[in-house]
Amino acid sequence: MKFGAMKPSEAIGGVTVHSIRQNGLVLKKGTVIGAAEVDALTAAGVVEIVVAQLEPDDISEDEAAASIAQAIGGENVIVERAFTGRSNLFAGSAGVLVVDRAAVDHINRVDEAITLATLPNFKPVVAGEMIATVKIVPFGMPARLRDAAIAQVPPGTLRVAPYRIRKVGIVSTLLPGLAKKVIEKTLQVTAERLKPAGAEIIAEHRVTHEERELSAAIEALLDGGAELVIVFGASAIADRRDVIPAAIEQVGGAVEHFGMPVDPGNLMLIGQARGRPVLGAPGCARSPKENGFDWVLMRLLAGLPVTRADITGLGVGGLLMEIVTRPQPRASTVGEGNRGVAAVVLAAGRSSRMGGPNKLLELLHGKPLVRIVAEQALASRAKPVIVVTGHQEDRVRAALSGLDVSFAANPTYADGIASSVKAGIAAVPANIDGAVVCLGDMPLVDASLIDRLIDAFAPDRGALIAVPAHAGRRGNPVLWSRRFFDELMTLEGDVGARHMIARHAEAVVEVEAEGPSAFLDIDTPEALAQARG
Repeated sequence: MKFGAMKPSEAIGGVTVHSIRQNGLVLKKGTVIGAAEVDALTAAGVVEIVVAQLEPDDISEDEAAASIAQAIGGENVIVERAFTGRSNLFAGSAGVLVVDRAAVDHINRVDEAITLATLPNFKPVVAGEMIATVKIVPFGMPARLRDAAIAQVPPGTLRVAPYRIRKVGIVSTLLPGLAKKVIEKTLQVTAERLKPAGAEIIAEHRVTHEERELSAAIEALLDGGAELVIVFGASAIADRRDVIPAAIEQVGGAVEHFGMPVDPGNLMLIGQARGRPVLGAPGCARSPKENGFDWVLMRLLAGLPVTRADITGLGVGGLLMEIVTRPQPRASTVGEGNRGVAAVVLAAGRSSRMGGPNKLLELLHGKPLVRIVAEQALASRAKPVIVVTGHQEDRVRAALSGLDVSFAANPTYADGIASSVKAGIAAVPANIDGAVVCLGDMPLVDASLIDRLIDAFAPDRGALIAVPAHAGRRGNPVLWSRRFFDELMTLEGDVGARHMIARHAEAVVEVEAEGPSAFLDIDTPEALAQARG
């Protein structure tokens, strides 16, 4: 291909490399120069233009892109007409994208003029979703490069494996302490996971966490026509000889692999019985957030084998992070906004740093600290106000007598503040969009600050966490979008959620705090004296 500057009269058949604007003439990049263009350029006083001209053995960028795109497109792949050297490929049906990595690498290594980019291998896709794009960088190239690119490309370099499994059976094992609502939520989350594949739960069994009962439930599901069985254990699988793998073997099945280098999802078990897949789900599969369970489940639903080599090859990229904003979030956020925000007041602690008395019952201007906090929450736009109780629960309730608050008991308050956060979040009504978590020992936080946090909370603009701040320092209370409730429920020990704020920095909006209100927590006699002053 010829490339360079030349007179307009010599450029016939060439393609403009740059847009031309001179004396009222506008000629866009990529324009093919003909006699009319030569006349217009001459009239505008253009004496030289930069063009690309194909030589006899060259092909145009569009022809090259189209040829390569057609060569790589396989089952359920639609190839778009090439334009400006680009041809996009789209999924013709819902399914799982299968990419021949070696073939893609071969094409990209033929010459720098040829580029091919795809979505990740085994990504679930929907009909009409773009899955790959071929882009030819120059305006043309030797035909031999195109031929070299497609010569060793096997048919179906890119294909979409359509979903094939439609009938799924679920077994939930039971142990004392496993709440019924956990099982119900798991079923709901699983049903949502199956929807994109057109699959559904045809039956579900609940049995004690015991090998004999579990194996009988698995057999019943297989007899009932389940094409895939998922077992949600009340206790995590600890060994190949544990209850779930033993039950699979008892029905004549086999464990193909236990453990997965994907986190969350490490404790995944893949087995089969009667030629049908049986999964021992990791604990993270109860959550709607993406985890390793999704990676395996969708492939199986598309009828794709998942071998030991497949599982052990997931390590690179297997450390998953929370994705705050999703184009199609699994958990519904319809109606999320600052219209429905609850207040959660943490009042369950033991006040160990006070050296004896319960700090929440100490008086400030004649009122218990916890009552002041609750009254300010009630005076704000936050509704409802939920108070988490634990240590000296009866006395705390008495201190709040007559206030329009609800209570959430935290029997494990001695485990630390995380247990109180979880108790409060669990008590937030389902129709509430967010919760402002207030500390019962921060009586200087007033209704005005809470309302300003609510005003700043705007999920539609990505403001999902509202935090008071001053001079680079962040304080309390913190308003959390419902999108983070599941993650808050994973907190452990005497650690709050400050690390989550750092992790989701892109979702944080700061609200200017006036004075010490957002920073003074009364957990020592000295702090109480300061507040009284």
